[in-house]
Parts: sequence; C-alpha cells; structure tokens
Amino acid sequence: MTPRRILPFFSLLIGLTIGTTANSAYAAGSLVTDISSHLISVTSDFTGADLLLFGAVRDDETFKTDELGDIIVVVRGPQKDVIVRKKERVAGIWVNTESVEIRKVPGFYASASNRPVSEITTSDTLDRLRIGPNRLVFQTDISKREAANFKDAIIRQQGESELYTSDTPTVHFLGPSLFRTTIHFPANVPVGNYTAEFYLFQDKELISAQSSPLFIKKFGLGRQIFDFAQTYPTLHGIAAIIVALFAGWVASALFRKD
Repeated sequence: MTPRRILPFFSLLIGLTIGTTANSAYAAGSLVTDISSHLISVTSDFTGADLLLFGAVRDDETFKTDELGDIIVVVRGPQKDVIVRKKERVAGIWVNTESVEIRKVPGFYASASNRPVSEITTSDTLDRLRIGPNRLVFQTDISKREAANFKDAIIRQQGESELYTSDTPTVHFLGPSLFRTTIHFPANVPVGNYTAEFYLFQDKELISAQSSPLFIKKFGLGRQIFDFAQTYPTLHGIAAIIVALFAGWVASALFRKD
C-alpha cells in the first residue's frame, strides 16, 4: 500500500496564539480558524493528501466557553457540469435510454463534526447551509422530482470514488476551546478552487461561521499536459492516438518472433 502524503503544518498552538501571522483568519464572532496549507500540489507521484483544519472558540458575549458548543467543518470542491445517463435492459441488452445534464455539481465534498449533524442543529439549518451531499442543490432543466434519481446516482458514484464523504464525527476538541480535524483528499481529487467552511453551533443555533480558500493545482509535466489538453483538446486527442500507435509498434518490434 502506497503511503499517503501528509501535508506539513505549523504548530496548532502557534497558529492560534500569534495573531499577527499571515494565515490566521479572524471574523466577527467566536471562531478563530485556519488550515495547514492553502495549496495542495498535484504531481505525477501524487497519491492523496491529508489536510489539517483547526481553530479555537473565543469567549465573548455571544458564546461562553463554559458551555461547550458543536463544530461542523465542510470542504467543497470546484463545480462542474455532468451528463448522467440512465441504463435500462432492452431485449436483454443494457442500453442508455435517457440522459440529463446536471449543472453546478461539486467535484469534491467532505464534512466532519464532533457528533452527528442531526444532533447539532435543525434540518432547516442544514438545508440552508447545504451541509451533507443529499442537501446539495444541483441545477437541471427538469423537475426536482424527475431529477431525484439522477442526483442520487451522482452522489452514489462520487461516494464510491471517495470524493463525497459526510457526517463523520472526527472533529476533536483539545480542551475547552481548541479543535481540529483532518480531511482526506484521494489521488483522483479534481484540481481547482476549494472552500473550507467552519460553523459553530450552540443549543442548535448558528453562533459563528468562517471560510478559508484552498487551491489544488497540478505541477510539473502533469500540469503541462493538463493545460495542453484543456487549451487544445483536438490536438491532444491526435497526439494521444499517435503515442498509442507508436507504443504499440515498439512493443511489437521488441517482442516479434522471427
């Protein structure tokens, strides 16, 4: 089993106590949060990464640390448009009978909390904040009822690819106010712009919220190939065919039996 890459991070206590650091994120409210790295580099040997998200709960007029609250952390990936096809058995053969374009589908979604989110706040609040893959809102040209099966198929497929995970009670409190969690990004994570969101609840009420940007980018030869494929898709396809033909010719020449 190939070991996963662990992103380096500064000391938790240093990141929380030194208010002048460039990466510290402060908001009007009761949360002080940050992430271990705002950039994940995807190279040819990328096998996945673990990202540390941490913070502290400040004692102020809206929140008293003697009454422990709840934390939900959400990481959302870049949105994309996908085509979902429905397969049915026709004359003993599985064929595509219907297809629907689903827009604004997050390429990655992960959430973590210190306990199940259903115990932290109400369903209306979870729906409003879109916490949980089942609460994500996709855009289609068909009715919500007709699109339900296609939406379920996307969520199921993304879950099988480890790109959607949710409601994991993995936020750990380090004392009365410090907390941390780790989000795993698999090797097939899409590149693009991400957002890390932090929510603080007390008595099922949202007390404070914060967000931090996160970027996943390709570097090295993989980045050059990716950019070329996005800019010149036709030439990239032709080049791929030529390389495949050349590789086949070389293999046949090497293993030819005289």
